[in-house]
Amino acid sequence: MKKIAVFILLLLSFQGHSQSKGMFSKDPIINLENFQKQRLYFGYYLGFNSFDFKIDYKTVGPDIQVQKSTGFNVGVVADLKLQEYINLRFEPGLYYTKRTLNYPNFTREIDALRDVNSTYIHFPLLLKFSSLRTGNIRPYIVGGLSTTLNLSGNSKTMDDNLQQKFRVKPWSTSYELGFGIDFFSEYFIFSPSIRGSFGLKDELIRDNDPNSPWTSNIESLKSRAILINFTFH
Repeated sequence: MKKIAVFILLLLSFQGHSQSKGMFSKDPIINLENFQKQRLYFGYYLGFNSFDFKIDYKTVGPDIQVQKSTGFNVGVVADLKLQEYINLRFEPGLYYTKRTLNYPNFTREIDALRDVNSTYIHFPLLLKFSSLRTGNIRPYIVGGLSTTLNLSGNSKTMDDNLQQKFRVKPWSTSYELGFGIDFFSEYFIFSPSIRGSFGLKDELIRDNDPNSPWTSNIESLKSRAILINFTFH
């Protein structure tokens, strides 16, 4: 997170020195004044993610611990202007992440730990609500629905946790909420954003044994995530 903050500060600092009146000056030069008046425009994004699991249980017992790690995102953006302050955005992308499940009732590490490596093709359809533009800055909030294809969920294998295979369904759906800021530079729009993604459906594929110690007590398992993207238009 510190590296992300440094990156943003360096970029904005460069912008401030690249023109006679910086972005945060009292009377800045207005950059790309008509860019967002276009009906349709495109961009791309790079970013980071931190995925977790929300686990609901059938009976009360020791919780499964989820160890998170930082993954990365890359994708494209198509932005359709619906109204002066409302845009429809489609942001398909590739998301990679890793989670480790730690089951408390096992003594052997080979039984207790399950690495869940996920490669997602992510299809979010979002509404962007922008505020009035102030100089070269325009905050916004964003929200919508997404559907995700998991390319590495082991959904087609018959092996299960008895053979160290943790399985999840290939498709999942989520709702997303977040906010960001459009910074208008001389040549492009830089738009950092942060949002949460919250799974709506159970993703777990149960083990072949209905009394499996790994899956029998799980009522539902849903992904949730924090997504940080740096978008360029």
